[in-house]
Amino acid sequence: MRGLTVLVATADPVRFRAALSTAAATAALGGRARVFLHEDAVVLLQASADSDAARFAVAGLPSRADLVAIARESGVELLVCQSGLALTGLSMAELPAGTTAGGLVSLLATLGEDRLLAF
Repeated sequence: MRGLTVLVATADPVRFRAALSTAAATAALGGRARVFLHEDAVVLLQASADSDAARFAVAGLPSRADLVAIARESGVELLVCQSGLALTGLSMAELPAGTTAGGLVSLLATLGEDRLLAF
């Protein structure tokens, strides 16, 4: 199965949930799955940024932090934009374990046969 690289272009939490879910489904089917958070989108990996957690819990759905953990357990690679870290003032220590920093050039250089999807 071809891999999937997902680019999260904005800090929209709804689109991020869809991006993570799509990547996790790809990983569950045996494909390589990566999610790259560009610029301001890196804030979505902070557990404290999830203002919708209670609403999702009532519906029996995972919080954003839980969805990130599920995706990681499924084998999804999380990558954040180095410029985004500088822009938001976040450090790698504030992000989920296993997250790596990089840029668009390195992301595209390692795309290989992956499909590229933007949210």
